[in-house]
Amino acid sequence: MTDSSALDPEDRKIVTLARSARARNGVPEGAAVRDETGRTYVAGTVSLDSLQLSALRTAVAMAVASGAKSLEAAAVVTESASAAAEDLAAVRDLGGPGTPVLVAGTDGVVRETVPAS
Repeated sequence: MTDSSALDPEDRKIVTLARSARARNGVPEGAAVRDETGRTYVAGTVSLDSLQLSALRTAVAMAVASGAKSLEAAAVVTESASAAAEDLAAVRDLGGPGTPVLVAGTDGVVRETVPAS
């Protein structure tokens, strides 16, 4: 477990945004990513009959659709123990293998930081 108060303020911000998206939308996961210019993209799980996307993949897609060229960091708030391999792959595709993914519980406490490798 990572001491959330020890996080960089910008990383703490994306964890807070991810947690807010999850709570506000009543979805299983919330996520946020920060691009190379410092812009953030926030998303929740998408669950439609015709489309299923995790919160993190949705946030990455929003960044790409908005013209982001790379990612500095990503965060996901989830009940799962860790980030899904597909989510890490999406972050890696845009951000590169060293992009940190902060995985936090629903209480906002970061459980682990993993590279998107």
